[in-house]
Amino acid sequence: MNKYAIKLAQTCLGCKKPSCQTGCPVNTPIAEMIRLFLAGDIKKAGKMLFDNNPLSVICSLVCPHEKHCEGHCVLNKKQTAVSVGSIENYISDLYINDVQYEKPASNGHKVAIIGSGPAGIALAFILSAKGYAITMYDANDKIGGVLRYGIPDFRLNKTTLDTLVIKLKQLGVTIRPNITIGKNITINDLFRDEFKAVFIGTGVWSPKKLDIKGESLGHVHFAIDYLKSPSVYSLGNTVVVLGAGNVAMDVARTAVRNGARDVIIMYRKGMENIPASHHEVECAKIDGVKFELYKEPIEICENGIKYVSTDGSGEEGFFDADSVLVAISQNPKDNIVQSSKEIMVDGKGLVVTDESGRTSMKGVFASGDVVTGARTVVEAVAFSKNVAVAIEEYIAAL
Repeated sequence: MNKYAIKLAQTCLGCKKPSCQTGCPVNTPIAEMIRLFLAGDIKKAGKMLFDNNPLSVICSLVCPHEKHCEGHCVLNKKQTAVSVGSIENYISDLYINDVQYEKPASNGHKVAIIGSGPAGIALAFILSAKGYAITMYDANDKIGGVLRYGIPDFRLNKTTLDTLVIKLKQLGVTIRPNITIGKNITINDLFRDEFKAVFIGTGVWSPKKLDIKGESLGHVHFAIDYLKSPSVYSLGNTVVVLGAGNVAMDVARTAVRNGARDVIIMYRKGMENIPASHHEVECAKIDGVKFELYKEPIEICENGIKYVSTDGSGEEGFFDADSVLVAISQNPKDNIVQSSKEIMVDGKGLVVTDESGRTSMKGVFASGDVVTGARTVVEAVAFSKNVAVAIEEYIAAL
């Protein structure tokens, strides 16, 4: 037994009305999880976590815990919050590697899932366990979406994803890789082939541009592209990251691990305005990432960046850089909506749905980043749980 995990769990007060649970987007029963763990019912605790959140083993690693469960812990008032993520990961990792599923009896209904990120994987687990025949389509050669191609290995070991793939296959999920729905195969083709419902969970993979001179130069790269395969890039010694969200922290820390000597995040506001979580900012600092604040880029040159100060002075300056990584968020790609005009999108290209993920096209549902824009893994899971209910209701009414 892991003594460290036990010590962490023993700090929990076992509140009758745990605010940590209400602070979690998927309402994880944290106090009950810890009670079962300390009572020796670790497998029961693991099953409870998985049934509530099929991506518990992932969320326990990548969630912004200080914003959700740990941030709502009553111990924050006097001492350090319970380390919920560490305890949950210990339990969930043991459970998912130990459990063996049997394919459930078919209920006779097929559901197509387009995109295999957090939203799609969560939905696949929920519906396949109830006997739905799930086929998951993805443009990449391996499933995982942002979990595999957008989160660095030092934050999420990809063997965890590989384990989830094994469990999905045990439940009968069919995975069709290397196919982009909306090109050769359309949503109408899926309905023709007797899928009762279609789910879109394709995420946001089209990087936003700065729209400044120099963005097309060869030493400028978009963060979401860089994270897919950082080892193929030669960034040089000095790398400047434009943007200050969690993705910016990820690419900065990845660049450090891939040989860059100096990595600098340039941001137009102050440290208190940085959108990345406090934890991710602190991790970046520990890794040696530097911050240049109150500087807004106005042009990218062959050897650096021209900027204007946003501290009120309006002064212009120049910052030397061998490479520039643009990390100012992403938008969805439009392959699906271009071939299915019935699906309504907003001005940013995000799919418009109701609170249960129903789109404007009958039988088509969506959730995750393709609906909300770039958000957290746990929020995608929470949304997909609602979608699962809506899909079942829709198919039952056919």
